[in-house]
Amino acid sequence: MKTYPFGNDPEKIGRYRAFWDRSAVERPLAGFTRVGWFPLSEFTACRAWEGLTEVTPDMVDPRAFLPDHLRMIEEGEMIDDDLIRGAGPSSVAIPFLPGIIGSTIRLLPDNCLGTEVNLGWDKALSVRLDPENPWYRKYMEFADVLTEAADGRFPVSHGAEIGPSDIHAVLRGHTQSILDMAEDPERSAELLSRAGGLFADLTEQVWHRIPLFQGGWFDGQYSLWAPGPIARLQEDASAVFSPRLYRELVQPVDRMLSRRFPCAFMHLHSTSMFLLDAFLEIEELGCFEINNDVGGPPVETMVPFFRSVQSAGRSLLIRGSFTPAELGTLIERLDPRGLFLLIMVRTDDEIPELARVIGMR
Repeated sequence: MKTYPFGNDPEKIGRYRAFWDRSAVERPLAGFTRVGWFPLSEFTACRAWEGLTEVTPDMVDPRAFLPDHLRMIEEGEMIDDDLIRGAGPSSVAIPFLPGIIGSTIRLLPDNCLGTEVNLGWDKALSVRLDPENPWYRKYMEFADVLTEAADGRFPVSHGAEIGPSDIHAVLRGHTQSILDMAEDPERSAELLSRAGGLFADLTEQVWHRIPLFQGGWFDGQYSLWAPGPIARLQEDASAVFSPRLYRELVQPVDRMLSRRFPCAFMHLHSTSMFLLDAFLEIEELGCFEINNDVGGPPVETMVPFFRSVQSAGRSLLIRGSFTPAELGTLIERLDPRGLFLLIMVRTDDEIPELARVIGMR
């Protein structure tokens, strides 16, 4: 039997196409990964940062991250599943976009976080992408290093970056951004629109440096191959918005991004399910990714929300850890069409039983 580097058999692309098309299938698209929620600890290069509180661009050497990127996706040569595996700039270990717009990148025990900039309106509305910004240059260097290392063997991705409402919150402060939307909706709408443009421009600029893989685009955080331009949208800050504020101020920006990237998908947590209907109103948004968060609601509680996405004719990616019983609930209650289960495991010993529940064995 022919083997492929990182398990990236071109025949796997057919299952991804079926996922996007919501074609009739016997079982969901499914795969397993040992990479956890916060992969900062996966990178040996980050160990030199111990004891520090801030990460600066000069501390980040993309080539020093490369061995661990390759090690993580080499799991595809040992795990028999549906995944195409690739890599993006440091996965989710470093938030480049906050650094690009002026944040200090704070080092936490398990990840990095862009701090609030707390700008006045004039300065917040004047923020632009600067190709000479050290974080911008590092982001593009990371993409170049990965592309060279891939040499066509695996897809290269954009990074996992914050969305428009999150950018608003970084620039103005999280608490102030909520007050802004209630008290100054016109300038908030303008800032959100500019934030959406920043996000889109950065995504397109990095994609200009990345070759297609098997004729398609790729999101590395979710091992998600797509037949068209892809963007990972997120509005984590919206978890404290009212549905009215989301619809009036943020929804138009998400609609614009969904039009700009035909295979855009929205990343959501259980804390945003009260806004799910408003997200589903964006007809151009064809796919949703919902985390099965640690400490979140039981799977049984989340099933109605998963079914709402499917009933709206959208593809659904569910990521998280599951017991065989929880996975059985998803298989029993959800339509396999347009369903992608990205399952996080601690050891390979968990995989056979989970694969059997899905119908992969």
